[in-house]
Amino acid sequence: MQSNPVMKTKQMPDKSLLSAILLLIVFGWIMSFSASLAYFESYSYFFKQTLFILLGLVAGLVVLKTPISVFQKYSIPLFALTLVLLVVVFLPKPIGHEVNGSARWINFIYFKFQPSELMKLSMILFMAGFLIRQEKDVRSPWTGFIKTLLIIGSADILLLLETDFGAVLIISLSAMAMLFAAGSFLKQLAMVLGVFFALIISLITLVPNRVERFTSFWREDLWSNTAPQVYQTQQALIGIARGDWFGTGLGAGVQKYGLLPERHTDMIFAVIGEELGVVGMLFVLFSFLFILTKGFNIAQAALKKGRKYSSYVAFGICTWFAMQITVNIGMNLGLLPPKGFTLPLLSYGGTSMIFAIISLAIILRIDMESKTHYSKQRKYV
Repeated sequence: MQSNPVMKTKQMPDKSLLSAILLLIVFGWIMSFSASLAYFESYSYFFKQTLFILLGLVAGLVVLKTPISVFQKYSIPLFALTLVLLVVVFLPKPIGHEVNGSARWINFIYFKFQPSELMKLSMILFMAGFLIRQEKDVRSPWTGFIKTLLIIGSADILLLLETDFGAVLIISLSAMAMLFAAGSFLKQLAMVLGVFFALIISLITLVPNRVERFTSFWREDLWSNTAPQVYQTQQALIGIARGDWFGTGLGAGVQKYGLLPERHTDMIFAVIGEELGVVGMLFVLFSFLFILTKGFNIAQAALKKGRKYSSYVAFGICTWFAMQITVNIGMNLGLLPPKGFTLPLLSYGGTSMIFAIISLAIILRIDMESKTHYSKQRKYV
């Protein structure tokens, strides 16, 4: 007698993609340490960042062993939990933690947890499942679209109360991009976005002062402006100009010594430009380009295999990274006003580093599952 059990060929993570991710993590670890030398307790930042990276890598290993179906199954309770955490940040001390008037952190004594970073991922996981469920809903498209707006709005309102406008932008646009990629509610999306942009333009143009505030950052008299945000851009550009092609040398930058604000977080790219020059900045740009190209190709491959949930998740994560990287580098180069965006895998930060690694591990897992082959093995008994 013979039987034909189904055998699964085990897949390993994409070596080139994994290598690029690990290389950027190590590079960011070194540059974050260099940027934090300006602080009195610089080794404290170094040890903390080392711990954050190790925690992220351990979590990433767990993710690589976790089927994507598990994330799909628990995406709804994870989204609900994240909403609760976004409310917890408003609790008084010692639970809630506020910095410069922004309540974005939960105080765990040795670690400040930022729920908005978790929301970036949980929104993508939830929205991917929501889009699949909506495909089976035969009711009016407007019903599903209104549900979508309520889902995104529930997170956006809490984030706006925290004054985390950057997270609102990333989360909203990532979710909308997923709608577009899935081909869901395109007519409704176009109509709402058209009305939204028309309203924004009207509000800006009807009040001359708003036009001035909106365009002031890009005026030619940037160097004569003494506003704090403009000062930060000035110092970033001075550092990049000092770096020229090959930089002043690792650790030899001077802008980080009290001149460039947020040099180890939001403005880490300017430190790279000063110490490693154009060559260092191009290395970062091409590394991110390689990772994102791989990620979008993985999303496309998953869709061809009929793995819609995995495809939507991979597309959403890559869209989130692409927007955040673009805005961060743009503000370091003086193309955009500073808005508090970290550079994934490079900037100092606990929550952002951990969830960036977890998100990329999910993409690696999606690729592994898409490449898994099933074959029948003949067995004689």
